[in-house]
Amino acid sequence: MRVRDLLAPGAPRLRLLAAEEELDRQVSGVMTTDLQDPGRYLHGGELVLTGMLWRTGPDDSERFVRTIAAGGAVALAAGEAEVGPVPEDLVEACRRHRMPLLVVPDDVAFGAVAEYIGRQVSADRAADLAALVDRHRLLVSAAGGGGLDAVLDLLGGDLDLDCWVIAPTGRVVAGPADRLSAEDRDQLVRAHLAAQRQRRRPPHRARLAVGAYSLLPAPADPGAEAPLADWLLVVAGDVTEWTAKRQQLAENLARLVAAERTRRDEGRRLRRRIADEVLTLLRQDADPLEISRALQASATMAAKYEGGRPETADSWLILSAEGTGLPEGTVRAVLEEALTDSTDRALVAGAGSGAVVVLPAPGTAVPADALRELLAPLEAGLGSEGRITVGVSAPASEADGLRGALEEARHARRIAAARVGRVCVAGPEELASHVLLLAAVPDEVRRAFRSRLLDKVIAYDLEHQADLVRTLEAFLRSDGSWTRCAAQLHVHVNTLRYRIGRIEELTGRDLSRLEDRVDFYLALELA
Repeated sequence: MRVRDLLAPGAPRLRLLAAEEELDRQVSGVMTTDLQDPGRYLHGGELVLTGMLWRTGPDDSERFVRTIAAGGAVALAAGEAEVGPVPEDLVEACRRHRMPLLVVPDDVAFGAVAEYIGRQVSADRAADLAALVDRHRLLVSAAGGGGLDAVLDLLGGDLDLDCWVIAPTGRVVAGPADRLSAEDRDQLVRAHLAAQRQRRRPPHRARLAVGAYSLLPAPADPGAEAPLADWLLVVAGDVTEWTAKRQQLAENLARLVAAERTRRDEGRRLRRRIADEVLTLLRQDADPLEISRALQASATMAAKYEGGRPETADSWLILSAEGTGLPEGTVRAVLEEALTDSTDRALVAGAGSGAVVVLPAPGTAVPADALRELLAPLEAGLGSEGRITVGVSAPASEADGLRGALEEARHARRIAAARVGRVCVAGPEELASHVLLLAAVPDEVRRAFRSRLLDKVIAYDLEHQADLVRTLEAFLRSDGSWTRCAAQLHVHVNTLRYRIGRIEELTGRDLSRLEDRVDFYLALELA
């Protein structure tokens, strides 16, 4: 049980005075004491019941709370029957030590509180469930069975333990999805990936507005160096405060999740081979009939994997992705996880640092913004050198159009690679843009072009705080209109003319000329 359960309907009538943010702590037992120093009798996880007879002054409150906190107590319940209302110094001490403080009214017996806790907490039941989860893990790995949702339901119903399995994109693989918002999942994934990147030892703890959570990695491959595609086990509460038996339960559950992920990956192995075959055919500009046969084989496999009858897609689109500073195979695994919610008929091919996805489409392209948002949580795990860039093609309605879609996706990925950011995605709507031309220019040429036009302006801004770069951007967006630009910048037209004149002096360019305006526009895009 948790501390907050002592405030629920049906529990003894206790009141909370301090540390509301710590109510998700797990209670493993109860200790009744009026000793000034009960720390040596605490084992961790107890709710301490006291009549406050140890208190002779304010300093005693600080010493008592510090002692039980060091001993591992999870909450303090103070009775009012002997010495009257709880003093403010005890409330303040509990706030300082983040110790939940409950009041036991004078008409509620300590025995009733202890009996209630005893009924709710059972270490033997936790041990039995740990054995059950361990047996289920063996069954999953040996027989290929499923059942993560059933196990999590069992834990929630029998131990009031909320658990979720979450993919690195925030998708709920198993668990009560309606009890964890998309925003909360995003924060948990980012906290987990950041902790993994910093090589902190699990379990990791994350605190949200709704309470504390423990995060346990569940890698399909324990030897993998990157967690970007691994599932994550989320447990409500702080497992480091649990008893050893309950901690074993969480560890066994994480191993079960890893085994289920391995089973799922085994089921995808044949689909990966088909995906590699389709990509080879596209690269070799093979007969469209051969490509159609491979796609039909993919549909047959999808039907077998998902159940139902094989269905051929009306159109297909292609994603081209590349990873920088990541272990080989990471991008492929990441895209498989990211696209699971959309369809499990995606063919994800590739090796090394890149991947190509052939994805059934409903006749319209996947919005680049939606894909970027889907991959955004991964930024926390990429590190200073890690990067993922993705290009998306327009839909191709026939197999013979997939070759062109592949080229479109590659060009779009080059556009994404030219941008600043850890996760960058570009769609087919940008292929007619000047950005496509910039993406094809070698890096050193682009840097030299940008430097030649903007370095002096940037240096002047840094030295004089003149805001010339922002003025230049606004002037170009206003199509050279002095009045519109001045209004946008909230400056006088004469001030604007002075700034533009200074830019022209620094660069030797004339902003009344279309050619020079285009050059500045491109340089700003490169910046």
